Amino acid sequence: MDYHRTLGGQGGQNKSYGYGDSLAKVLNGISLDIKRGELCVLLGPSGSGKSTLLNIIGGIESADSGSIVIDGSAIESMNQKELSNYRRNHLGYVFQFYNLIPNLTARENIEVGAYLSKKPLDIDDLIETLGLTEHQHKLPNQLSGGQQQRVSIGRAIVKNPDLLLCDEPTGALDYNTSKEILSLISEVNKKYQSTIIIVTHNDAIKNMADTVITLRDGTVRESYHNQSKISAADLDW
Repeated sequence: MDYHRTLGGQGGQNKSYGYGDSLAKVLNGISLDIKRGELCVLLGPSGSGKSTLLNIIGGIESADSGSIVIDGSAIESMNQKELSNYRRNHLGYVFQFYNLIPNLTARENIEVGAYLSKKPLDIDDLIETLGLTEHQHKLPNQLSGGQQQRVSIGRAIVKNPDLLLCDEPTGALDYNTSKEILSLISEVNKKYQSTIIIVTHNDAIKNMADTVITLRDGTVRESYHNQSKISAADLDW
């Protein structure tokens, strides 16, 4: 998997859990190609291997075989310090459940991400982009689910990462709020030129992507460049 020129496979990604008769192969020869600055949707049902693949790209899990290359550096050959630097300097991560620090305000949660970066974005400009200007001094429990996810996205993107990984970012949100968050992710992609990978089981989200990759049973069933991309606001499901 090679990112920047592309993010793809060298020998394919393989990942199994368990031993002997209980061995379960989660990824089987996965090979991807994602260009820098693209918005990619990684689609598939529960258990298809998409979150495992995202965790491998994010350096949270390691593959049994295969290679992921970021800017010429192979993740699997990195030591723990190099892996930590890779996650800090190149990656932003957005989760389904926001994982905000409860005793920090929205702004302070975003500032935590800025402290981890050598090249942070301007926080005031980002908060305005996120639509959080009037809510920046509120604690997480004073925010709606959609507002909390905006803070989560802000914390990830303030680092100015090369790669933003979003694991079911709308999974805990209602229909209208989901579309607002997807519109925000699209705006972040355009404004900051971050490469974004969205993992989802929602088939409609593929229509806003540049590249669509469908996984099933740990293998790539379909991979294509979307020639008829629509805005997140026009999505329907």
